[in-house]
Amino acid sequence: MTIDVRPLAATDEESWRRLFRDYGVFYETDFEDDVLERVWTLLMTPGAGVAALTAEHDGDVVGFAHYRSHPDTFSAGRDWFLDDLYVDPTARGKGAATALIEHLTALAKATGPGTLRWITAETNERAQRVYDRVATRTTWVTYEVRL
Repeated sequence: MTIDVRPLAATDEESWRRLFRDYGVFYETDFEDDVLERVWTLLMTPGAGVAALTAEHDGDVVGFAHYRSHPDTFSAGRDWFLDDLYVDPTARGKGAATALIEHLTALAKATGPGTLRWITAETNERAQRVYDRVATRTTWVTYEVRL
């Protein structure tokens, strides 16, 4: 299975919405239409602070990665954060997640020093098997305040 990774395009909206809804279901979140519209608008607005890549197989979008970057105070370079990564269940195990991460890693490395980070649910063991192959698991503990 050949996976092609490219930036998200306006023509991907239907595929992206389907995949993003499925991603929400995976994390037990039902995205309302207004949330989908706002996220899509952000992704389609250059300079909005968040961007996306797609994984494509035979012309079909089978996965996406949302990411952002900001200055890194530890290296004076860029800090990259992979916000969301999702691959359609029919395409899992075929390298789409790895291809998306490797493509984003290459984009990040091209900007100089810094770090690419992401989090996942501790129960998402399948994804962790991929992540353990392509990155270093850290000891950081994540906290959040709901606003």
